[in-house]
Order: sequence, then structure tokens, then C-alpha cells
Amino acid sequence: MSKTLVAYFSASGVTRRVAENLATAAGADIYEIRPAVPYTSADLNWMDKKSRSTVEMKDKSSRPELADTDADIASYDKIFVGFPIWWYTAPTIINTFLESYDFSGKTIVLFATSGGSGLGKTAKDLEGSCPGAVIKEGKLLNGNPSQDALRNWAEQF
Repeated sequence: MSKTLVAYFSASGVTRRVAENLATAAGADIYEIRPAVPYTSADLNWMDKKSRSTVEMKDKSSRPELADTDADIASYDKIFVGFPIWWYTAPTIINTFLESYDFSGKTIVLFATSGGSGLGKTAKDLEGSCPGAVIKEGKLLNGNPSQDALRNWAEQF
């Protein structure tokens, strides 16, 4: 088993494609962070103040339930955690994921996809959800980065 894991949440498939390419480039295992209740298009309508994603992101204590908690985090030293940027940070399901496991002594490298905003203060926002871990800011991986570019980036950590 690899010592590196790519764990990702993808609501529309964009982050999934990047995560799969990153896992291949880095020779890493892959794990999908799935919500117990999948998000619908209506749930993701950020212009609707009552949509599920808007309600969750307005409430920083929101912790959407995971479909499972069977990732073997203990087997990995480095975990790339990927997600789409929602309201300038990680979706709260990422907090749920990080709080569901012991990441002590692990290095967590963030990566994200976004239609317009950067990572902002995402690393700081997530620190409290994984005490004892080292969180690296990482970067946006929009578009279709080459395998070489992904491998070179992943090797920095």
C-alpha cells in the first residue's frame, strides 16, 4: 500500500477528475469523501439562500454526515485532501471528514478546484478539525494539469 492518499469530495465531478489524475501522477491510493445524502443540483444552487450548500456554509458548525468512515488513514503519512471551493473555503463536509479520523503526525496537503476564488484562509479554517496534523496550503488545480506537472507538484511535499 502506498504511503500517500488522495482523499477528495466532488459535488459535480470536476474535483474527482483532478483527484484521479493526481493519484495516478503521485502513485497514491484514492478515497472518495461521500456525503450520506448526495447533493442535488438544487442543493448546490449558491444563489438560493435556502439551498442545502448555502445553509451549511452559513453555519460553521454544520457537519454533513459521511456515507462511510472506512478510510484507512492510519496507513498513510501524507494525505492530499481535495474539494471544490465553496464560499471562499472548503465545504463543511471536509471538516466532518477531518474530525472523523486521527490525523496526528500526518501531513495534509490541500488542493481545490474553483470557478473563481482561491484557497483564501482554508488551511486556517480547517486547523481545528485535525489537531496534531501539519496542514499545507497546497494550490488550486483547475483545468487539466499534465501528469508531469501534478507529479512535480506532489513531490514538493
